[in-house]
Amino acid sequence: MPYEWTPEPPQRTVDWQLSLWPYRSLLRRDFVLFIGATATIVALPLITVLGTAVLWGLLPFFLAMLWGLWTALNVSYKRGEVLEELTVDETTAYLTRHNPKGPTQQWQANRYWVTVHLHPKGGPVENYITLRGGDREVEIGAFLDAAERLVLYDQLKTALRDQPPA
Repeated sequence: MPYEWTPEPPQRTVDWQLSLWPYRSLLRRDFVLFIGATATIVALPLITVLGTAVLWGLLPFFLAMLWGLWTALNVSYKRGEVLEELTVDETTAYLTRHNPKGPTQQWQANRYWVTVHLHPKGGPVENYITLRGGDREVEIGAFLDAAERLVLYDQLKTALRDQPPA
């Protein structure tokens, strides 16, 4: 799953942190391999027209296709550079969202008053999760898929219910 508990759930102490990020099906390392393989496969038919004027007619379209593919994948990576960190200590819950563009968003509330809410159909995505505490309600993990949000919801309810000893 594209999130990580620190420390892991069975050993969780009073203080813990949850880091969430969008799922990446194509890693940066694989990005280079994909572009290279695509260029090779698409260039194979160009071998038959080497040394002719047809090559110069097809080459701009080939290069435009590679540039468009590279640009689209790069834009996708930039938009997906989101990191959400929920840190909970003895008294306070902090949520920090690092956006790919724009300012970092922060929220904090008293840990004892923070509640987790699941909106199966009412939010912008299916199984939308929000944290409510203080005077605000904030979303968490909207970039996860619906099944991952259900698992996260149960884990967050359990983690926030476990109060520190008095």
